[in-house]
Amino acid sequence: MKAVLCTRLGGPDDLELVDLPDPLPGPGEVVVKIEAAGLNFFDTLIIAGKYQVKPALPFSPAAEFAGVVETVGAGVTAVAPGDRVVGYAGYGAARERLACPASKLAKLPAGLDADRAAGLTITYGTSYYALKDRAGLKPGETLVVLGASGGVGLAAVELGHAMGARVIACASSDDKLAFARRHGADETVNYAAEDLREALRRIAPDGVDVVYDPVGGAYAEASLRAIAWAGRFLVVGFAAGEIPKLPLNLVLLKGCDVRGVFWGAWIARHPDGHRANMTQLLAWCAEGKLSSHVHAVYPLAQSAAALKDIAARKVMGKVLLRP
Repeated sequence: MKAVLCTRLGGPDDLELVDLPDPLPGPGEVVVKIEAAGLNFFDTLIIAGKYQVKPALPFSPAAEFAGVVETVGAGVTAVAPGDRVVGYAGYGAARERLACPASKLAKLPAGLDADRAAGLTITYGTSYYALKDRAGLKPGETLVVLGASGGVGLAAVELGHAMGARVIACASSDDKLAFARRHGADETVNYAAEDLREALRRIAPDGVDVVYDPVGGAYAEASLRAIAWAGRFLVVGFAAGEIPKLPLNLVLLKGCDVRGVFWGAWIARHPDGHRANMTQLLAWCAEGKLSSHVHAVYPLAQSAAALKDIAARKVMGKVLLRP
């Protein structure tokens, strides 16, 4: 089978397309023929050795996938050969076939195609966990989403809308903001063209209830200063590259919470909660309530180009690899 391998830490151009033996399932495992694998911003970090998860070399990037079960190992009863599934592997899905624990798979609802399913697990899983389980977002509350046209940002916009919130999408261009509006944003802020703090105060003079921040950098403090009494600031990631240092006096004065969103650690500790969330997300996606928008699909041989587009913030929605 073909596989994209990271054999040495570095950038996208250091990845190699190689031939490997087809995998065999161990006890509790299945082999999935990959139809589509999702890439995320953290894939640019994991191949450089800059992510909190550091796999042993060599490894394949791409943590999420959709495909068809080919073979099952001893003790597997939840899925069978021929089942269409979606899964989360942490890394390793940029290949034609993958052996993974059956416990990391969910069956696809009828009518949900592999492309939309492959990009659902991480972005929507992270955002739903953040908004539902960490923020406790309520209908009628105001939600600010930074980086609103990216993978997790767009998911947060759509989910916030579906959960009944007033959604303020923030991004770096008018095109990205128009895209966010088409996916459920009620208000928008171009933080490359205007002061984020002042714009949020104009739109929400009483403050915003929840800030969803996958960007970091200077936008974190600006949005925290616009938060309402007892608001919740969600730390999701640092796409801007800079990890911000928040003034704790603001947390005190506003009586607000700063809450970390480490979805990968949560699903390891609470697999039942993750399965319940995925069941809801897959159902919403099959019903058309979530777009799981695909920005572009690349063959395995163009994995470097796909990751470069993600790193350059050219992406609106998901980027997929198709073996």
